[in-house]
Amino acid sequence: MPERPASDRFDVVIVGGGHNGLTAAAYLAQAGKRVVVLERLDHVGGAAVSAQTFPGVDARLSRYSYLVSLLPSRIIRELGLDIELKRRRYSSYTPTPGADTGLLIDRGAPDATARALGRDATAWNEFYDGTSELARAIFPTVTEPLLTRSEARSTLGNDRLWNSLIEQPIGDTIAGAFESDLTRGVVLTDALIGTFAPNIDETLAANRCFLYHVIGNETGDWDVPVGGMGAVSGALLDAARAAGAHIVTGAEVTSITPDGEVTYVVDGESRVAGARWVLANVAPYVLENLVRGTTPPRPEGAQVKVNLLLARLPRLRDPSVDPVAAFGGTFHINETWSQLDTAYRAAAGGAIPNPLPCEIYCHSLTDPSILSPELRQSGAQTLTVFGLHVPDRLVDESTNDSLRAQLQAAVLHSLDSVLAEPVEPLLLADETGAPTIETKTTLDLEHALAMPGGNIFHGPLSWPFLEDDAPLGTAAERWGVATAHPRILLCGAGAVRGGAVSGIGGHNAAMAVLESD
Repeated sequence: MPERPASDRFDVVIVGGGHNGLTAAAYLAQAGKRVVVLERLDHVGGAAVSAQTFPGVDARLSRYSYLVSLLPSRIIRELGLDIELKRRRYSSYTPTPGADTGLLIDRGAPDATARALGRDATAWNEFYDGTSELARAIFPTVTEPLLTRSEARSTLGNDRLWNSLIEQPIGDTIAGAFESDLTRGVVLTDALIGTFAPNIDETLAANRCFLYHVIGNETGDWDVPVGGMGAVSGALLDAARAAGAHIVTGAEVTSITPDGEVTYVVDGESRVAGARWVLANVAPYVLENLVRGTTPPRPEGAQVKVNLLLARLPRLRDPSVDPVAAFGGTFHINETWSQLDTAYRAAAGGAIPNPLPCEIYCHSLTDPSILSPELRQSGAQTLTVFGLHVPDRLVDESTNDSLRAQLQAAVLHSLDSVLAEPVEPLLLADETGAPTIETKTTLDLEHALAMPGGNIFHGPLSWPFLEDDAPLGTAAERWGVATAHPRILLCGAGAVRGGAVSGIGGHNAAMAVLESD
């Protein structure tokens, strides 16, 4: 039975119980505000959840989001979150197409990594020294009022670096820095996760995507949450409840008025909650429909997500690399510079890329706790596959089932093309006898999580700063959470500096409310 608040009047109504909504709720309730969170699903967490994906199989997978980089240690500390994040020794492994070799980036063995990189070793170190410098300058500002572009540039204090990572297409910078087709592709992938863009992207959307992938907590490291993503949302839920926030699940919001009246349906009953502030932890596209009843241009995601549970790790073609090392970081598949270019052109023309560029993450190597003792003892491992360059334009309601099947086959084909054995025979079976593989299209994400177009960022990413002439007259504008309606603020991935599992949008919306009151 959903919790029913004792009152229908609040200081703050938060629409959406994803991790950002819970972050905002915890901060505001700790500050003494009367807060209610309205979540349409029967559980909170949004994309940051763990689930027993396969019936009868005791494995709790991070079903949608899977790694943590951008969640500031400040938020963990201030909210007293009981979260453990594990660092991965291996950064990445990339098989060389058409060969039985590959590139292993091992942070624990810099000399071996340098030998593997060959002529690109010096450029690699110089390039990532630069991204580290950018991270140290920019990341501390993401939980503060926004800098202007000029202020951000001055904070970095390195015009050459600023121009190469911010002002010119990141693809040009990468192509100019590295010689190898394979190395160029490995570096470029951080600019394309969830972003449909060519290698040389004149719009700089790829630059913004790249920036958020390399600045997290001033290191750019992507860590594994122990217990899965559900542990992150669970800790935020505990903090919000302990502070006194009301959490109502099964509550579907149907409309929001600019003066703070939120209509929602729970248990078939329509209710209204009023507040001085409404925080929208939904995509701006969804908010526009709730407030105005209009449908703005729909954002577009560009990926396919596949979860697998295998009896063991697959064998590699490269005998010099242990599969535990190869799968211990990010396993890049068919992601050379030229392959990424070919894949983009195919998808832009309306086709599924062949081969499909993919990245694999094996959470269970770093955090075996997500598997039952029996599965751990058997050698079973999880694989999360993120397929690039699959834009939402390829699918509609009538073709979703067939496209899902095609994409799953394309992912398996891509994996098989670089391994020493096929993946499919390694799949376990659930209690119904079905293989333990789950595929999510962009439309599946929209259905499950109300992410329009399956866009994992809720829309185009913004720079973590404002243009010099941007308005800064209100707290909401200064914190990057303003909407067209003064009493409605963004508190999710669609806010400036939103995107990924970070809590930054929730933190900044809460700070804007507290500053305004």
